[in-house]
Amino acid sequence: MKVSRTLSKYLALQYLYWLVGVFIIFMAIAMLFDVVEMLRRTADKDNISLGFIIYMSALKLPFLAQTTLPFMTLFAAMLTYWRLARANEAVVARAAGISAWQFILPAFLITIVLGIVAVTLINPLSAAMLEKFQKVEAEHIKNRTSMISISQNGLWLRQNDGLRGHSVIHALRVSPFELVLHDVIIFRFDENNHFITRIDAPAVALRDGYWLIPEGWRSTTKPETNPIVNVRIPTDLTKNNILESFSSPETMSFWRLPAFIKTIETAGFSGHRHRLHYYALIAYPVLLASMIFIAASFTLRINRRTGTSAALLGGISCSFALYFVTDIVHALGLSASVPILLAAWTPAGISTLIGLAMLFHLEDG
Repeated sequence: MKVSRTLSKYLALQYLYWLVGVFIIFMAIAMLFDVVEMLRRTADKDNISLGFIIYMSALKLPFLAQTTLPFMTLFAAMLTYWRLARANEAVVARAAGISAWQFILPAFLITIVLGIVAVTLINPLSAAMLEKFQKVEAEHIKNRTSMISISQNGLWLRQNDGLRGHSVIHALRVSPFELVLHDVIIFRFDENNHFITRIDAPAVALRDGYWLIPEGWRSTTKPETNPIVNVRIPTDLTKNNILESFSSPETMSFWRLPAFIKTIETAGFSGHRHRLHYYALIAYPVLLASMIFIAASFTLRINRRTGTSAALLGGISCSFALYFVTDIVHALGLSASVPILLAAWTPAGISTLIGLAMLFHLEDG
């Protein structure tokens, strides 16, 4: 039986009504908790006002919205089907020959579209605003305005020099804004990984297409050391490539991730975090859609004579279980205990399979 356009429109509007309501509530709570946390962190800083804290929290809001959207869709769908079931509208529709699959189709399609929009349009905005937040936080809260220390052992870079081999660059400190490396040692190798030369320099600056060494000393396999002035070493690295490789992948948009992953892996960086985040974004619409299946399986059987506590508790428990499973599987993926692709798709795959199994049992069991 084909669902009428009127019924589909009614079901879609009901779902959108609850989705907007849940979204507003979630964002208000997230904003409140984030402002309180920022107030705690800046309690000893007299130069930071309440308005500035609200501004910083607002920068994080799109990222928080994207992170909590699966839970929003779950609760919005549960509230939608709970209200329809309590009003016996779901019972009437089922009695008219409409299956559970047809009943949840409008919400399912809306959620798929919402997931695609979240990944392709909202994610770039979220990444840009989160990157801005991290810069403001580093400058005004962490007091990191000039020199940064990448790690206790300094910064290591590896770059290909084309047919001439590759270079390994080590620096103790980095000036992030102009990208000048300090206390630098450069090891150069040929295409067969044979050592060619070592360069020691107090500072090395990144220019467009090359590293500029104003002064330093060159050593080879011979015992003598020769001074050098204004030496250039070609590179395909850019300032953004280097700085962004140390930032969280959440600060990069969906569209930039593939090219960036290829660049940093070619340069010798690990692209595990960025690749996992990219695959998780691809699976994001499926994860959102699976929330509709889970919500419908818990709430479509509720009526005036049956309690709602067990159904709502089951849905809430599923949301918490999803949160912990996602964290655990992603941690396993980052540690290379499981393949990156499997780690990224596991939350969406498990949620979809559980939701479909429960709906099959509800409809045909």
